[in-house]
Amino acid sequence: MLTIDPSKVCFVIVKARELDAKEAPVEEDYASDPIDEDMREVLADFEDDPVYEELKAFIDAMNEDEQIELVALAWIGRGTFAPEEWEEAKAEAARAHNDRTAEYLLGMPLLADYLAEGLAAFGHTCEE
Repeated sequence: MLTIDPSKVCFVIVKARELDAKEAPVEEDYASDPIDEDMREVLADFEDDPVYEELKAFIDAMNEDEQIELVALAWIGRGTFAPEEWEEAKAEAARAHNDRTAEYLLGMPLLADYLAEGLAAFGHTCEE
């Protein structure tokens, strides 16, 4: 049923979890030595976050069919569609597809969880 490589979905899940761990910066100007600041800036969520940019570029580089399946998996994971409605979910994702798929997905607060649930519905996990 899935044509998207589960390892690609797992990459998105891992990176989305990294983004979920981020929090608003407490202070804008950290010390010059990250060790002095206990590496706190690693968890700060800045506008030009390299993890966000990497994940956005990864999703943007997927072909249209992969992007459509990624959206459909997220929808199944959040319960918008049941796994038995896979073809319907893909059809709806295809109708809604545009050049902002990455932004749409990255705007989902629980994206990693939704994708993991969607993969699990088809018998895949990221521990494989």
